[in-house]
Amino acid sequence: MQETVKDVMTKNIIAVLPSDTVQEAARLMQENNIGAVPVVSGGELKGILTDRDIVLGCVAQGKDPHTVKASALMTKEVAFVTPNQTVHDAVQMMASEQVRRLPVVRDGYIDGIVSLADIARRHAGPEIAEAISEISSSHEGPCHAVRTR
Repeated sequence: MQETVKDVMTKNIIAVLPSDTVQEAARLMQENNIGAVPVVSGGELKGILTDRDIVLGCVAQGKDPHTVKASALMTKEVAFVTPNQTVHDAVQMMASEQVRRLPVVRDGYIDGIVSLADIARRHAGPEIAEAISEISSSHEGPCHAVRTR
């Protein structure tokens, strides 16, 4: 029998409300050493907010993280898996969506989070390596650091 997402997912969910500020979300990310938080309302998944969203959508634009709400920066169309999907399904979705973590949703409500790290801790092999490579690759070519100011 193939391992399912519920076998590897993290059940302790650190989440924010749409009305929480991005400063509050960033603090939770720092305290819990995570790079993303689901945005939920009444247990329902409304979006996901990443540390990158905060940096690019708020800090880099000079906006005040104490006033910008999570709902303003979150990704609303979130790829997700269900608890009974296979780990293989999750890895394939992460690779195709180029994400490192997926919310686990049951009947519209968040049930957990599964990350590539969760899966890699239990499995090693070419499928995981390929997924990491696909997730890490950019469609825009190689990255070059350039300081413009």
